[in-house]
Amino acid sequence: MVATAATLVVLLVLAVQTSRLIGPLLVSSADEQLNAILDAAVTDVREGRTPADDALGVRARVLDTSGAPVDGLPAPPLEAEEIRTLKAGTPVLRRSAEPPLRWVGTVVTGPGGVQRLVVVGTSLTGYFVAQERALDWLLVAALIGSAATGTATWFAVLSSLRPVERMRSAASRLPAGHRLPLPSAHDELRSLAAALNGLLARRDEASDRLRRFTGDAAHELRSPVASIRVQAEVAVANPDPDFAQEVLTDVVHESERLSTLVEGLLTLARSDAGEIPAAQPVDVCQAARDAVTRLGDTGLVVNASTPPAPCWVLAAPAEVDLVLDNLLRNAVRHGRALVTVSVLPRPRSVWLVVDDDGHGVAAEHRQKVFDRFYRVQDDRARVSGGSGLGLALVAEVVRRRGGSVRVVESPEGGARFQVRWRALDTGGDSG
Repeated sequence: MVATAATLVVLLVLAVQTSRLIGPLLVSSADEQLNAILDAAVTDVREGRTPADDALGVRARVLDTSGAPVDGLPAPPLEAEEIRTLKAGTPVLRRSAEPPLRWVGTVVTGPGGVQRLVVVGTSLTGYFVAQERALDWLLVAALIGSAATGTATWFAVLSSLRPVERMRSAASRLPAGHRLPLPSAHDELRSLAAALNGLLARRDEASDRLRRFTGDAAHELRSPVASIRVQAEVAVANPDPDFAQEVLTDVVHESERLSTLVEGLLTLARSDAGEIPAAQPVDVCQAARDAVTRLGDTGLVVNASTPPAPCWVLAAPAEVDLVLDNLLRNAVRHGRALVTVSVLPRPRSVWLVVDDDGHGVAAEHRQKVFDRFYRVQDDRARVSGGSGLGLALVAEVVRRRGGSVRVVESPEGGARFQVRWRALDTGGDSG
């Protein structure tokens, strides 16, 4: 429809403009013939001869400079203004006549120095009719041309979209894990197929990740729930007050583990849904010192190295505490004797670095440790109390604030976790 409408508009404009050119074209054709007759008549007048009729039956008229005939014929139908125009060498077109008249003329000096006005004229039969008929035919041609263009465009679009339809049909029947074949031609269809294959790959990856996440979450939730149930059944079966106290202690421990796991899952779910807490200025230096205080006695030496000046970032206070608590608990869990947390201000960022002297993280695991429920050693994490969500939460809350997190080898021999936040612009030097 767009192609048809555009073609129709263009052809209608061309039809109107072309019909307007018919009149000037007829005048131009008449001028060619009249000028040829005029040239022959000028030669005759200069040599003292009377111009004869042209082969087309058109005779040049010889007038004096006032417009009176001197060739013995009746005066031509020319007005005084037209006589002056012809004497200036300008052709005259009288559209008011029926049919219109066209005159050309020039002043010639004859024998004895007498000046004569030689004029040649003819009627433009069909002048207005030709313009009207031309416009009618051109309008019809515009309609036919636009209809033909619309039909051709319709079939061309159908033909060009047929491969796309085949690709759509193939994609709808494509089993999981399979991809569309790429066309041999390097054109838009190949680009479309490649884009669809990329989309299918991301879909399969997301489905696998969701399947793993759901399975791991169910497994992690089942473990503390099963432990609480077993402990409760044992307490019911053995109503010993001393033994019941021990069971209740285990139940509380497993309940805390279950609450931590559920809170982590809820935090990740809210993040996936785009629910980000309102940001406000947070001093990472003070937060680091508070996190070390909250950690209490762990049997390891935990040092905090922070500058005296505040290091402000734009985040939620709970997010900064979550990052610090998870990184410190992870370092204490895997460290041997020493854990160090450092805050390093930079011109446009604030770095939080947590080092331990444990066994470290192998290079092949350093990117995956931030995945949900990923464990370097499956049994070690469960024995030590880890759920595989702590580092995933750290990466999620840092990245959604425009920061980054990574793990490298620590100078202490263990793991070094580096967190980078964008520094809050306070109008001065951030360090």
